Amino acid sequence: MDLGLRDKVTIVAASSKGLGRAVAEEFAREGARVVMCSRDEAAIRAAAEGVQRKTGAEVQWTVADVGTAEGCQKLVKTAVDKFGTIDILVSNAGGPPPGRFDDLDDAAWQKAVGITLFSAVRLTRLVLPHMRKAGGGSIVYMTSTTVRQPTQYLNLILSNAIRAAVQGMAKTLSSDLAKDGVRVNCVQPGRIFTERIEQLDSDTAKRQNTTPDAIRAHYEKNVIPMGRYGKPEEFAAAVVFLASPKASYITGTSLQVDGGMLMSMF
Repeated sequence: MDLGLRDKVTIVAASSKGLGRAVAEEFAREGARVVMCSRDEAAIRAAAEGVQRKTGAEVQWTVADVGTAEGCQKLVKTAVDKFGTIDILVSNAGGPPPGRFDDLDDAAWQKAVGITLFSAVRLTRLVLPHMRKAGGGSIVYMTSTTVRQPTQYLNLILSNAIRAAVQGMAKTLSSDLAKDGVRVNCVQPGRIFTERIEQLDSDTAKRQNTTPDAIRAHYEKNVIPMGRYGKPEEFAAAVVFLASPKASYITGTSLQVDGGMLMSMF
């Protein structure tokens, strides 16, 4: 299926690895012009070159920390300087570290808010003038299934609390920006196998005095109906579809990509 993404200028934040990298590559496969970023120059250079080599797409990269105002500005400026406009924003940032409530001080909370919430706020603020000028656009926030079931991971209170704020912002924006032709949606990953999930499984294993393999086996046997962790490319396909013109009548929604893990109807 042609998703209508050829030459669409797409920013994918925090895209040197994991889900962000997979999303950037999937957009590139669809012929989009992709702008990638990371705090690590060597990592983002290698990731962008790898995506370009695999897909033949136009890929631009920059070193930027989207947890800062300067980093967000640099990322958006890179896209506009290179391609002249922005059609799609995929807002993503490295997840806050695991920890229970008693483990975390004000500094940890403030840092997590800066990375998770303010990256989304700032990037959205910066891309909207370009989307409005172009007569429309698409914003996708990468959140988590924990916005629907936060008690699923008791050691992820930072992520659980702050990603819910992003979700609330997205829902409000979807109504506010519809008149401008800008669609706003979220995609919620479940247990998609990345370095982040490996980190979380290791943290959970330590707390439960077991092994990461045992944690994974528990999820695959008892929690995920499809019986396995997801692949980054499976998540990426959902993001790219939702951002594409083929999803032109979808806004304000939140799509789970979790192998059926969440049991709630909504």
